[in-house]
Formats: sequence, C-alpha cells, structure tokens
Amino acid sequence: MSNCHLCIHGHFYQPPRGDPFANHVHREPAASPYTNWNERITAECYAPNAQAGHFGRISFNLGGTLARWLEEHAPATYHRIVADERTYWQTHSVGNGLAQTVHHTILPLARRRDKICQIRWGVASFQHRFGHEPLGMWLPEMAVDYETLDILVTEGIRFVILSDEQVSGELQDGAGPYRVPLPDGGEIAVFVRDRHLSNAISFGMPDSAYVDEWLEDELTWRCHQDKLALIATDGETFGHHHRQGVMVLNHILTTQTRHGYALTTLGRHMRHHPPQAELEVIENTAWSCSHGLERWALGCGCTPGDSRWKGALRRALDNLASDLDQVYLAALERVGVEPWGLRDDYIAVVLGQVDGAEFLSAHGLAHLADEESRRLLTLLEAQFYRQRMYASCTFFFEDLDRHEPHYAIANAVRALALTRYATGDDLSHGFRRDLTIAVSGTTDRTGADVLDTILVEAEL
Repeated sequence: MSNCHLCIHGHFYQPPRGDPFANHVHREPAASPYTNWNERITAECYAPNAQAGHFGRISFNLGGTLARWLEEHAPATYHRIVADERTYWQTHSVGNGLAQTVHHTILPLARRRDKICQIRWGVASFQHRFGHEPLGMWLPEMAVDYETLDILVTEGIRFVILSDEQVSGELQDGAGPYRVPLPDGGEIAVFVRDRHLSNAISFGMPDSAYVDEWLEDELTWRCHQDKLALIATDGETFGHHHRQGVMVLNHILTTQTRHGYALTTLGRHMRHHPPQAELEVIENTAWSCSHGLERWALGCGCTPGDSRWKGALRRALDNLASDLDQVYLAALERVGVEPWGLRDDYIAVVLGQVDGAEFLSAHGLAHLADEESRRLLTLLEAQFYRQRMYASCTFFFEDLDRHEPHYAIANAVRALALTRYATGDDLSHGFRRDLTIAVSGTTDRTGADVLDTILVEAEL
C-alpha cells in the first residue's frame, strides 16, 4: 500500500434532550454515574478527543443540538473543537467540518419547505460556529432522496456522504468523490464510505495494542494507490461505544507513514481530486436500516416488538404540524410577509445573533404594534419546537415509552402552549385523540398517556 488516501469522518450528534419548558436535561439513570447521557458521553468521547486534537485531523460534523449543549455545559471542549476546525480552514483554505441539519430530521420524510428550513438552519448554524461556509452536509442517517440533494445544491452545498449500498454504479475511484446528476440538470458530489471498513472499526474495533495488525489486515487490501478510502461512523465510536476508541483513533492518525497512507479530509481531497465518474443514488435509503426508511415511518424488523406505534406517532405529529402551520400562516397573512422565508431566517434569533425586535426590524416589521410583534415572535418560537418534534431518534428505537418519543411529544406540547399563548387557539384535542392510537408494546401506555404526564409535569 502506497500513496493511499485515508479519511476518517466522525458523525458527532446527540438529540435535544433538554426539557423544552424548564430548559434543562432531566436525570437519566442509565447514564450513571453521570446525570445524563450528554455528560457521560462528553467525559468518555468529546472531551478526550478534543484534548487529543483529533477534531483538527479528522473530518467531522457536530450536530446543532449537541453543539448548543457543549457550548453551555462543556465550554472548554466546545471551544477546542471550534478552534481546531477554524485552524484547519485557515491552514488549508478549506474546512474539515461538515454542516448538519439542525434537528436530525429524516429529510426524505419531510415536506419540501421543512427540508429547506432544516438545511438553511444547518448552514447558518455552521457559519455561526465555525466562521466560514460549509462545503458539505451530513444527511441524518444518510437518508437521501433527489429532492433533498437538489435543495442542498441550491443552498450552496457541494457534497454529501453516502454508504456504498445507497448508490448504483462502479466505484472505480474508491470513495470518490463522484458526480451525481440531478433531475433538474444540476449535479452534486458524493463521497461513498467503505461500509466494510466503517463497520470493522465500529463493531470490531481492536484493542489499542493491536491497531497495527488491524490496519494491515483491514486497510492494506482495501486502500489503493491515489484512491481515497473513507471510514465514516458515529463519532461516539471513539471513546463511548469503545473505551479504547480515543487511543485507537490517535494511533491511526499518527502512524500513516508506517502504514503507507496519507490522511486527508473530504473538502481537501475534493479540491485536488474533483469528481470524474458518475453514480446514481438509490432514493429513500439510509445507512442504518436495510428496509428503506421504514424504521422511521411505519416500523420494520430492525427493532424488536410491535412497531405500529411509529406510524401512529408520525401521523399524530404530521396532523399537529399541519394545524400549527395553519395558525402560523393566518398570522403571517395579516402582516403581509412571506412565511417560510421568515421562519428560515429565525435561526438568527435562536443562535442569539439578534433579539426579537432586531429580527422583526430587519424584515421590515418594526411598525408592528407590541401585541402583534409578541404574537409573531411567539409563533416563530412555536415553529422551532414543531421542527424539533421530528428528531430521527424519536422513531429509531423499539418502544414508545422511552425518553426519545417522550422528548418529541414534549416539544409538541411546547409548540401547542406557545400557539395557544399567542392566539388563543387550543390544538391539543386533536393531537391527544391521534396519540391514543400509538401504544407502547411493553407498558401499554399510549401517546395520550405520555402527553397527560407531560402536561402535569409542565403544569399546563
């Protein structure tokens, strides 16, 4: 093996665990001895990898909800990650960080206007944190369809990562990048991860004393001259899923000369190796489910037990989203502003770049009466929590009566409460009716039972 290029990409993400009413993360006993999983994974993974300087050497994406939590609760780790990426960009004139849609929504299952919102929020969040525009974007669960790719190109994104089972065509250039023509005549670049190598490190990571042997056994025959080999996996693999992960990653990053590969990152590699060969994308696929997108829609064999709650919960959320949108649209019609562009720009308020009054003024709404301004800003905040309902982890696991679906319903309640506060419209009755159809296969509790518990805890 000589002159082989190797890129390791880490997908670093945690869902929005925070209580949308009290703005704190509840105690999660399974994360003991830490208060919650964010604290535990930070101690095991994010902090030691940041201290080792790994975020300045690998390709990575940092999910927006995780970034916000780190900035508040682990600022030293957060600022080291940001500083290392900015230094990489200043050194190489291209960054090693990728953007990510803010709430880890399964984009092919979302409405077009919600896809646009999530992508724009992800780009804006990346620019806010790292100080430059992203070249690439991580697709949650690598879930892909052509409409999503078309929107990405429109928003200035030049490449994404997919897994080899999600593309059709000869992988003659290793991980690529490859050209993917789009139906509207445009194109986007796609890097194709090596599923074998990625799974080998994810599920068969060697002990830290045997990394050299692992590299010889796994990498030598899969990494070819002047081609790119791409390992893409959850960033939590390195230190949380595998305790030796930080040491193993450090060994891979520091022994390239011994093993004959040259480390690189995706944007840097694409600058020197622009895409030549073409591939087609297999739509409505994901890297973590062999059943298309059923895991997040109707349920599938990837999770044990009765998965019918997934379709019922998604229907309840979709119906509520439509109701919330109708109230929002009616309010925006009164003030004569395009609603979805205003919502897309609202991320500036979420990020703390401007306050509500400055935001409205910048959009020509400084003339509104105080009551109308308050109503509009409250409905925009409701739209933020409405987006949060669709985090992919809501549907990822096997049961309704888990933290993740509870968080989704709690965010829905927050959106309901804000809407009622702004307009007096109570949309909870239809939502509760729909939630009665979603039933836990382990506790027999319904989504409506979960809703009632949240309402009591929130004192609504």
